[in-house]
Parts: sequence; C-alpha cells; structure tokens
Amino acid sequence: MAAGKTMKDLQGEVDTYISQFKEGYFSPLAMLARMTEELGELAREVNHYYGEKPKKSTETEKAIEEELGDLLFVIICFANSLQIDLEEAHDIVMNKFNTRDKNRWTRIEQD
Repeated sequence: MAAGKTMKDLQGEVDTYISQFKEGYFSPLAMLARMTEELGELAREVNHYYGEKPKKSTETEKAIEEELGDLLFVIICFANSLQIDLEEAHDIVMNKFNTRDKNRWTRIEQD
C-alpha cells in the first residue's frame, strides 16, 4: 500500500477492480463465507508462527501480512457491496471505545 492512502482510497481502488467484472460483488452471505475462510487462513498462519502447530514440510509459506491483506480485501468488498463507508464505521467504533470503554483498561502513566 502506498503511503498516504485513505480508507476511501482503498474502498475506491477495490471498487474499480470489482467493477470491471460482470459478476460484481458477491452476495452478503457469500462474502461472509469468504471472510470466514480468510480469517481461518489467518488463524492458521498465526498458529504456525506463534502457536503450538508447526507448519508441515509440504505446506507453502504464506506471510501473516498476506493473510491480513486478503481479509482486508474481503472486508472492503463487503462494505462496498453494502455502501458502508469504512472511515465512518471506524469513527463510530472509536467513539464507542473512547466513551463506553474509556476506563476499561489500565492506562500507561504519562509524564
């Protein structure tokens, strides 16, 4: 990802890519299935690197970064298909964390 891309840029880039195909976006249910599949692949890689399940010698190397990228792509597709602005969704969530959950965690002491 080039420096300086916003989430709107990412959403637009994915939309431009998907718009070149007649099939367009998958249905929300199919997209949820794809998201679950990609999350499983990410979980598998994290387990290989940090867990107790070493990779088999026959398994190809995949980076956690690539799996996160795959998951992000599907999340953007899902949001685009439902006309959800992910920057607005992020702002809603951050507001929730900064209000409802503001005293939930132990803060690092500031000088």
